[in-house]
Amino acid sequence: MKIVVCIKQVPDTTDVKINKETNTLIREGVKSIINPFDMYAIEEGLRLREKYGGTVTVISMGPPQVTESLKEAVSLGVDDVILLSDRVFAGADTLATSYTLAKGIEKIGGVDLILCGKQAIDGDTAQVGPGIAEHLDIPHVTYVKEITDVTDKIIRVKRMIEGGYEEIEMDLPALLTVVKEINEPRLPSIRGILRSREMEVPIWTAQDLDVDEDKIGLNGSPTQVVSITTPKFEAKTQIFTGKVEEQVQNLFNALREQRIL
Repeated sequence: MKIVVCIKQVPDTTDVKINKETNTLIREGVKSIINPFDMYAIEEGLRLREKYGGTVTVISMGPPQVTESLKEAVSLGVDDVILLSDRVFAGADTLATSYTLAKGIEKIGGVDLILCGKQAIDGDTAQVGPGIAEHLDIPHVTYVKEITDVTDKIIRVKRMIEGGYEEIEMDLPALLTVVKEINEPRLPSIRGILRSREMEVPIWTAQDLDVDEDKIGLNGSPTQVVSITTPKFEAKTQIFTGKVEEQVQNLFNALREQRIL
């Protein structure tokens, strides 16, 4: 079974800050991590390989620094990693990103299953996974909580929905986006860490892929982020004094005035 896992390097959300003058993210000095939901996709790929055999390849698109995240994937036990990196990929929205990743997967060739996290924590669009499937013209299921069976031709999964789950069967090749309920990601192994230090991450540029230049980067992005703002929050406090009965009554009156009660 040939499995490809798509990951994204994102800023650690605990460290994200906004430049108030430019309304843009401050990335300097901010730690980057593998998108947390993608860690579950990597783990599920490894579990499927252990159960059914085959290989797991992790692919990502981004600047050269993404090699750090790809090497982390190697330390977890994946077979191969590939970085799609080129200046012409910069500024890509979800449409251009999914197109570029699809072209990378086409170049890998012979892929049976593609796994993605349900969404990236820096955008929360949940569009890239389904977009890849559409570009490749293969079936896909989102919010998968369990893979129940896999054969040479079909895959059966349980998909989370409000109040329960759906059981779905579809043909391979296919794409799944997974949720955190699907597994518990493993820790890197000593052997994996040593292998990751020695590995040279292959980098594919636009010239290595059969891409339409009008569909990548800014040229292929119909949506663009104009500005980013932080919500304004003003905390107000009111202290009630006196006897307990008076405090309770004053609180009650204040809540009624605010139409909370």
